[in-house]
Parts: sequence; structure tokens; C-alpha cells
Amino acid sequence: MRRLGLQGVIRGRRCRTTIADDSASLPSDRVERNFTAERPNQLWVADFTYVATWSGFVYTAFVIDVFARRIIGWRVAKSMRTKLVLDALEKAICSRCPPSGVIHHSDHGSQYLSIRYSARLTEIGWSRLRAASATPTTTHWPRRSSGCTRRR
Repeated sequence: MRRLGLQGVIRGRRCRTTIADDSASLPSDRVERNFTAERPNQLWVADFTYVATWSGFVYTAFVIDVFARRIIGWRVAKSMRTKLVLDALEKAICSRCPPSGVIHHSDHGSQYLSIRYSARLTEIGWSRLRAASATPTTTHWPRRSSGCTRRR
């Protein structure tokens, strides 16, 4: 298509949800795009996406248990602040009552690296991991598994 000067139709405007800070210290990436688990509550993946509505964008945060491949916590809000992802995490914790030692994997957006979110993970004794970078693989798996796909 590029050779012929053709391109696909772009609907709406693009919304940028993650702005990386190259100087920030980041947790390690032990998952390395291997989204498999041998038992429940071993690996949880967290992400959020946006959905265009008639009244504007809304953001949906969700937490998935990789073993069950099910959403175990979610939250919808009009802004993408730390409270959005923290509420989704709290719903997941309440629904599962997981043991300490759960591996928590997310991208390195400011919401997941915030002091409040990090403190909560430390408080419950979890390992915090992050994706090496936001690639189609790391963002597609959680969204595909949760059914949060959207037309672009």
C-alpha cells in the first residue's frame, strides 16, 4: 500500500495514555512477554484503555488473572488518574483474597508507578513488574483477553 501511496482510513483522533519518563527508575521485567501461569493468583496483568462515547472518552482499567484468563477487577472513570487503576486493583484483591507473592505486571505509565499504587503493592507483599516497553504484544494480550478491543 505504501508503494502505491495508499493508506487506511483513520477514525477520530488518537488519545495518548502513556508518556514515558526515561529518567525514572523502573521495576524489572521478569515476565518477558511469556503470559502463562501454572496456578491461580500467580501472575496478574493490569492495563487500562479508553473508549470513545458520545459524551467523550472514558477509561477502563482492569486486572486479569493470567491462569484463569478472566477479569478479576475493573473500574471505569472519566479521567486516567491513579485512583482508576488503584480501584481496579482493590476490586481484584477483594474478589480473590490472594496470598502474598503474586506477580503484578503492568506497563510503566505514571498511574502504575505512582507512590500510592507502589505503596499498596508493597503493603500486600507483591512483586511489581512492568513491561519492557509498550509494544503491540504487551498491550494486545491483556486487551484481547478482556475483550477490550476497539476500532482505530
